[in-house]
Parts: sequence; C-alpha cells; structure tokens
Amino acid sequence: MRDLLDGLAREAGNWSALEALAVACAIAYLLLAIRQHIACWAFAGLSTAIYVGLFVDVRLYMEAALNVFYFAMAVYGAWTWAHGGGPGRSMPVTTWPAHRHALALVALVVLSGASGWALASQTDAAYPYIDSMTSWSAVWATFLVARKVLENWVYWFAIDAVSMALYWDRGLALTTVLFLLYLVMIPFGYAGWRRTMQGMPA
Repeated sequence: MRDLLDGLAREAGNWSALEALAVACAIAYLLLAIRQHIACWAFAGLSTAIYVGLFVDVRLYMEAALNVFYFAMAVYGAWTWAHGGGPGRSMPVTTWPAHRHALALVALVVLSGASGWALASQTDAAYPYIDSMTSWSAVWATFLVARKVLENWVYWFAIDAVSMALYWDRGLALTTVLFLLYLVMIPFGYAGWRRTMQGMPA
C-alpha cells in the first residue's frame, strides 16, 4: 500500500483530466450498479468511451477493444434492466449453475490463448496473454451484469485484482486506484444482490 501511495504522489502531475473523468464515471457506475439503479449504464457508457482512447495510447489493445464492447453493453444493459423482467417489472437477480461457469472458463482460456498469440506475434502489445485473459473474462462478466447474474461479482474480483497490476505497470495510476476501490466495493455488491435475490431489501 505504501508503494502505491508513494507512486501516486510521484505521478500526480502526470494525471490527465480525461483519466480522472473516466475514473469518476466508473465509480459512479459501480455504486449505482450495487444499488441496481439503471442510471449506472449511462455512467458506464461515458467512462468506457474515454477509456478506449486511453488504452490505445498505452498499447493495451485488448483493453481498448474491450471498452468498445463495454459501450455497446451499456446500451444492452440499460435495455435489459428496463425490460427483462416483463411488463412493469425490473429484471430479477438470478444465479447460474456451476457447470455453465465451468464451460465459460474453458472458453475463456481458449479465446485468451488465441488472441494472446495473435497480439504477441502481430503487434507491440504489452502483456498480450494477461491482457487477453482479463479482457475476455471481463466480456463474460459484463454480460452477467447485464443479465443480473449474481456470480458476476466473483468474476470481477479476480479480474480487477489482476488488472490493478497491469494498469500500474502501464502508468495508469488513477485507474489502479479505481480498481483498488472496486475490490473494496465488490463484496458489498455481491451481498446486496444476494439479499435482493432472497427477497430482502438491498
């Protein structure tokens, strides 16, 4: 933690206004998502649009492509949360069986290996295999958020823990702090959604 704080102090002068805005919108997204408020998707759309440019600039190409997907999912998520529960009803929180997640994990490993090899051999990408694994995993986890599947929070905890190290290495200090905040907030999201699924107030 001391290394992180010292690094932030050293790099404070290099923080960009765009990264700060992207981080602020991302925090607003997660806080609203925990509360299952549909406005979360508007903040997600703005944050991801900014991050596309930021990640291209630091050569995390899979992360940039991922944020294009995030933007599309912000539109899809807003629609499903508004209409997925049927007329006059919001979409309920659900849980999926273990075998479905096991199949998803196999697919994630295969996709990550393929895109990691392509990036390593065809581009100057930084950490192509790690970048690929976090990106493909985030695609899956974002779909689970849009469908209000409880287990999305478990995926996000693992993804964000790895992503923190990746972003710090590429000089995205504020984004590193953002993902540290995510790690703190994710258990609250899981607990809140689980209470909702059980018919209790979030």
